[in-house]
Amino acid sequence: MSVARLKKMSLVGPVTHKADTLEALQYLGCMHVLPLVPPPNEPEKISERRAREAYKALRFLAEVQDPRRQIQRDPDFEMDRFVHDVTDLMQRTRDTMDRRDFLAHRIAQVRPWGDLDFPPTDVLAGNRLWFYQLPLKHREALAEVKLPWAILEEDHRFLYVVLISLDEPDDDILPIPRTHVGSLPIHELEAQLEESEIALEALEAERVARTRYLTQMRQNLSVAESAAELAHATQKVRDEEAMFALQGWVPEDQVDAVLDMTRTKGSAVLIEEPGPGDTPPTLLEQPENRSAAVDLALFYQVPGYQDWDPSVIVSVSFAIFFAMIVADAGYGAVILLGLLAFWKKMDSTAGQRSWRRFGLIISGATIVYGIMVGSYFGASPISGSIWAKLKALDLNNFNAMMMVSIVVGVLHLVLANALAARAAWGQRKAIANLGWIAALIGGFVLWLSYMNGKSPVSGSAILIVGVVAIVLFSSERIIQKPTDWIWRLFEGFQSLTGAMGAFGDVLSYMRLFALGLASASLAITFNDLAVSVMHALKGPGILFGLLILIIGHVLNFALAMMSGVVHGLRLNYIEFFKWGLPDEGIVFRPFARKEVQE
Repeated sequence: MSVARLKKMSLVGPVTHKADTLEALQYLGCMHVLPLVPPPNEPEKISERRAREAYKALRFLAEVQDPRRQIQRDPDFEMDRFVHDVTDLMQRTRDTMDRRDFLAHRIAQVRPWGDLDFPPTDVLAGNRLWFYQLPLKHREALAEVKLPWAILEEDHRFLYVVLISLDEPDDDILPIPRTHVGSLPIHELEAQLEESEIALEALEAERVARTRYLTQMRQNLSVAESAAELAHATQKVRDEEAMFALQGWVPEDQVDAVLDMTRTKGSAVLIEEPGPGDTPPTLLEQPENRSAAVDLALFYQVPGYQDWDPSVIVSVSFAIFFAMIVADAGYGAVILLGLLAFWKKMDSTAGQRSWRRFGLIISGATIVYGIMVGSYFGASPISGSIWAKLKALDLNNFNAMMMVSIVVGVLHLVLANALAARAAWGQRKAIANLGWIAALIGGFVLWLSYMNGKSPVSGSAILIVGVVAIVLFSSERIIQKPTDWIWRLFEGFQSLTGAMGAFGDVLSYMRLFALGLASASLAITFNDLAVSVMHALKGPGILFGLLILIIGHVLNFALAMMSGVVHGLRLNYIEFFKWGLPDEGIVFRPFARKEVQE
């Protein structure tokens, strides 16, 4: 797998052929369209790539618990019109629900004052009623009120007071703000509430009736998505009088197909190589059976166009890290059995089949590493058995396991720098990457020499060579005047601050040993606790011991899965990408038709 090489293609043609050209280009599905005009100022006029409204409408109908019998064939079904009708239904339902909730809240507010029929303004000589919900502890404040007032209702917490005044009373007339109760009595509010409830029932009935077309919607989602994609691309096209211009990135192996299409549409084409100021998108070329590796690699970061494809490295290293963290052959077998249970269900798409194969790799790596450390649900193999002979590592040998973790960390970071140097070969930073490789290896050899009491000369020499390469080649500053040499050297020394980061990154791989030991220790603890209970309690002890085993290992298995995924990915995304893929790219999004969904 590799990053596909792209060409920048600019198409110019008569505006009368614009729609046909865009549809033909969408059918080819190989261009990442670039905007030649700014987007509209109004956000609501910006066309999105996805058919958001269609998905909202589908979700709105799919949430009905008892949908109607599905209409399988309807030649008059129009997706756009149906989506418009459903979204209109959604809005009417939302407005009616808001109205109902407002009326229910207003009734709850007004009820303490009773069902009042407000008199006309001329009956009160222009005066109006002002309502206050006064706490009982402020009853004395009413004595200071100069306006006419009355207590309409009273409960164990509040006095429901009304004041009469031409204008709204001052804010400090009572120690609480006035209550807004509106101008309608409760019986009118309740009548409107009943109308809202009836309207909601009618809207819900209309919603249920439209569920007959759920199958039709799902089958035509590709139409809506293709239309949304076309509208999104159209907004990027530049129109000048009778001509239109379109520009985008196309893979090298698809250039001829685009040229053949433009000849039939009467368009002129300009083909360019990526320039220094260009930022081409990243398209990872891979077979379908490796799509899981690509998904895993792109989950955190898209590599730059000039970088390398990390898919295989990330998937393999993740499987190794996951196995070292789980560190139990029994748990690996459980993963394998769970995968086999869903084997047939993961066969509908190429992506699912790829993840299925990747699951086999993960479970296989976990089983193999569990055999190497001799852990089977926390139990050790019987001495002299073939499984005992296959045990190559001892998790309780802290020095040996620490060495394994550090070796894995150094090799992983060395590989990251080697791949980064290969991608940047011909540039100064490639030599700097080689310098970091020498520094990592030299530091590791120096540490081994110190631990074993041997001469540090070899490790020191390799480390010094690496440091010199880092200082001399890290800076990309262009030499235009003599002082630039000084600044380049200064920036080289400045890059040495990454040495502490490299040291910390290598130590981060110690989590492989620590988490693996924690998982194995928890499994052993649950086993010992279960055995102790079985021996202490004859009879019921067997039941309690089995419960401890089941609950304990389920808990430990869940923790091991979570740790394996989180920390296995973290070592790739944080430590590995930091050294191997320092730049982030843009994902290649082809302007293409969507496949029909069954």
